[in-house]
Amino acid sequence: MQLKEISKDIYDVDAWLDETLGKEGTPERERNRERAWEEYNAQILLEARKNAHLTQAELAKRIGADKGYISRIERGLTVPTVATLYKIAAAMGMTVELRPL
Repeated sequence: MQLKEISKDIYDVDAWLDETLGKEGTPERERNRERAWEEYNAQILLEARKNAHLTQAELAKRIGADKGYISRIERGLTVPTVATLYKIAAAMGMTVELRPL
């Protein structure tokens, strides 16, 4: 779908988002929103691992998993349980903090 130009250099992105991701309030849009969060969190974990100077294999060994599992998490294909997220964080010398918005 082409973006509809409202006026010079101003476009209607809402119609494009509705067509691409589903209309607001629909299950399709919610699934896409959840998928976006999963991918975002996967990138955070990937960057944290790299900043900790660990390979996937090293991190996996520290948490008692296999390298493929870490790879799937970092690609957003697997969402770790909360317990595993805490293990991953601790293995990288980090903590998980929950705080009000």
